[in-house]
Amino acid sequence: METVGTHVANSGDTELKSSDRDHVSHLSLDIGGSLIKMVYFSSGSSSSSEDDDDDDDDEKHNYLKDGINTSNHDGSRGKLHFLKFETSKISECINFISSKHLQHYGDQDDKDLASDENIVKATGGGAFKFADLFKEKLGIVLDKVDEMSCLVAGANFLLKAVNHEAFTYTDGQKDYVKINHKDLYPYLLVNVGSGVSMIKVDGDNDYERVSGTSVGGGTFWGLGRLLTKCQSFDELLELSRQGNNRVIDMLVGDIYGGMDYSKIGLTSTAIASSFGKAISEKKELDDYRPEDVARSLLRMISNNIGQIAYLNALRFGLKRIFFGGFFIRGHAYTMDTISVAVNFWSKGEAKALFLRHEGFLGALGAFMNYEKNGFTDITHQFMEQSCEKSNLTP
Repeated sequence: METVGTHVANSGDTELKSSDRDHVSHLSLDIGGSLIKMVYFSSGSSSSSEDDDDDDDDEKHNYLKDGINTSNHDGSRGKLHFLKFETSKISECINFISSKHLQHYGDQDDKDLASDENIVKATGGGAFKFADLFKEKLGIVLDKVDEMSCLVAGANFLLKAVNHEAFTYTDGQKDYVKINHKDLYPYLLVNVGSGVSMIKVDGDNDYERVSGTSVGGGTFWGLGRLLTKCQSFDELLELSRQGNNRVIDMLVGDIYGGMDYSKIGLTSTAIASSFGKAISEKKELDDYRPEDVARSLLRMISNNIGQIAYLNALRFGLKRIFFGGFFIRGHAYTMDTISVAVNFWSKGEAKALFLRHEGFLGALGAFMNYEKNGFTDITHQFMEQSCEKSNLTP
């Protein structure tokens, strides 16, 4: 399994009344080409130590990504759980669901109340591809929810309901951004998964996919695996931390004898051609350090995503660009590269904003499609209380 790359995050002082139903409720899935993302809600009066024991057990298996803890004055507690699995190891996801008995926490079939089948909200291409497998192994019927609508619903919920969700990243500094709920729209949502989708969001249910690129997380992982022999995304990401892309990338200074090209605003350290030095040196792949290759590849893809994102924001006059998807993973170099690209091409007029729960937008959006068992009331209350607390903050 992949190594979890970010810390567990709490919603802080946001309170949420527990539903009448104890323990687990409402499992949802986002089954992508590379990763399966899972969200479920647990509630009840169990002690925090018991919850922590469960989380520790999940962390040992590298399943746990992040969570939002909630509590009420009467001592009842609730928690949104966020987990991930590699799609290529889907059996681990199925085994986890079975071990936690999560297959029982979807919706009962409205058409046949006597049915013992459970309907679970799911999105992503894998909701179609693996539907028969989930039915065979777990007795789950996947209720397929549109992927784009889930991404937007998940992003809107997080931006409205969770304090300190969005942040900028510049020169190693993470700065959280306070979101004015009345001035949230419009914005550009850039979801970087295996591929990249760019969505112009104008309201709660008002959005349009305006662009995208096939050069995304799958490209980084696929090319990186071929070039470095790394066996997982996070192994490749960790390798890139130790690399130096200037060994492989052709810089402006390499072309101009170490000088800037100031007339058009290019410094000597700006990349003129990703992997460009490889064509001018008599070296084979084995002559380059894998960590330098990984660094150059990450830089190339991150730069490309940042530039295309800004150009699409420019098309529609958007100043805010939110980046989500599991490609980013809170990785400092990735966020810094995207931020620099957006800042450079916009001449400082636009900013890249990142999300703490970046990889779970689709799964959370699918989760929000439940209308039974009080979940709709829970989410509305969660957002209302968050708004009230934000308005009280000077």
